Amino acid sequence: MVQKLDRRKRYTRMVLKNALMELLKEKPISSITIKEICEQADINRSTFYSHYTDQYDLLTNIEDEIIDELNQALLQYDYTQEKEALAMLNYLLEYVYSRHEHFRILFSEHGNKRFTHKVMFAAQTHIMNDFNEPEHKMSETAAKYMTIYSISGSITVIEYWLEHGMKESTDEIARIITEISKHC
Repeated sequence: MVQKLDRRKRYTRMVLKNALMELLKEKPISSITIKEICEQADINRSTFYSHYTDQYDLLTNIEDEIIDELNQALLQYDYTQEKEALAMLNYLLEYVYSRHEHFRILFSEHGNKRFTHKVMFAAQTHIMNDFNEPEHKMSETAAKYMTIYSISGSITVIEYWLEHGMKESTDEIARIITEISKHC
């Protein structure tokens, strides 16, 4: 009996998340009401409020779920190894590709800039460990600025790729980002 309840809760949350993402295609979060989300999801308001406090809480939940998945992936790679760094980038791009609609919306003007900052912080936290290696004779401050520069550029490349229909393969985008990073 408990398992059935869990399945219903998961389904309700999935429907609410999908409804919000559909609405975000048309307008920013600040213009979306709980009523619209509930109508889109075919869920009543009391059900919505039993899961989330408001539309921002729902959006934060979507963002945090993605960030958690990215963090789990980033933990599996050793950035000091060039092959592993490329494999990690390929994996992340495959992940972005698999959820391209969500990323396109969250990175768009209708999304929340906070999401981009969360992605940057997650990546920076993992990459900074690489700069703590002895062969990188760089101050921690310089390393922070270097990673911010590299990550923000990579995110901009990914946003451009998403906006323009993802014509290039994930492997090609990974190579482009890697090449750009080598020259900066």
